[in-house]
Amino acid sequence: MLWTRRAVLTGLAGVSLPAAAEIGRPLPPDGVRVLDRVTEFEVVRLTDPSYTSFLPLCRGRAFFRKRNAILYCSDREGSRQAYLMDLKTGVSRRLTAATALDGTSLNLLPDERSCCYFDGSSMRRTNLGNGRTREVYRVPEGWERTTGFSVSGDGIHAFLVEKRNATYRIKQVALVKGGVQTVVESGEPLSFPMPRPKRAGVLYRRAADALWLVNYDGQQNRPMRTAPGRSGPAYWSEDGRTIFYLSIPADRRQLIALREFTPDTNADALLAPTSQFVDFSPNHDGSVFVGASSSKASPYVLLLLRTTRREFTLCEHRASDPSQVGPVFNPDSQQVLFQSDRDGKPAIYAIRVDRLVEKTES
Repeated sequence: MLWTRRAVLTGLAGVSLPAAAEIGRPLPPDGVRVLDRVTEFEVVRLTDPSYTSFLPLCRGRAFFRKRNAILYCSDREGSRQAYLMDLKTGVSRRLTAATALDGTSLNLLPDERSCCYFDGSSMRRTNLGNGRTREVYRVPEGWERTTGFSVSGDGIHAFLVEKRNATYRIKQVALVKGGVQTVVESGEPLSFPMPRPKRAGVLYRRAADALWLVNYDGQQNRPMRTAPGRSGPAYWSEDGRTIFYLSIPADRRQLIALREFTPDTNADALLAPTSQFVDFSPNHDGSVFVGASSSKASPYVLLLLRTTRREFTLCEHRASDPSQVGPVFNPDSQQVLFQSDRDGKPAIYAIRVDRLVEKTES
């Protein structure tokens, strides 16, 4: 059995941690199968809604490609910790003994042997095999970490945003050698740094909605000339050539559109209007997108086919905050994962789409 993905930014009260010896202990599956009341497709709830569970905020950093498993965060044993779930059996095992884990910062490293995350102000790297953890970086005294943390596709660098008073800066941390440098600094709010695949660049948000791109060395720091209106969630294509993003018009009566921007040529193209997507993600080759609608009348998770611009309803998400649904494809595009508090606390759900979407190379 397969399952899949992403984000809830809720804070959880700290409770006493399980003993260190409990790390690695297998926990029984608690998945439940239900038929969606709108489409009658089978949806699998992977985690129990009596406790909170969610996938990492960074796209694609939850999935193992060499084995059928995901990385996720949960308070199922009392405090927020990182877990690995075997998707064939549904069995989970705890990976961390953090005191203040930021679950949205979880990143599976490309070697799939370790993960990194923030425990309070400490960036840590944990070996998934033996549980050994070391500190890679610590936010300096007087600074605080703000929204966004990601790792480059080669696993060499990590990027975060720090703030002190009205000053924001994006920091680059070498995960192996431990070197640190400031990529860009500004008096405007900075957030969500996203390394460009196969290139030495970082996409980030400046102020509320503007998308900017900067080289690792701080050169060529420039805004992206996207469509008028606000730029919503944005993600790199797999090859790093283009940016997929939601274009949100100032007039709320107009539809939110999915668009594609090419930084090297400043070309911006409409891919398709949407059923008011508030979040989305592309599959591996960018041929299909999965989105979460913000419509109260139609709180759906939908597929959007690029070639035909046609939408297809998968199921209801019924989340109290649609922006936290975070739908995402698994690496071979045969399953979609999303999050919802429809049954209680936020839980992770999965639905197979192998009859609707062609299998892609993972």
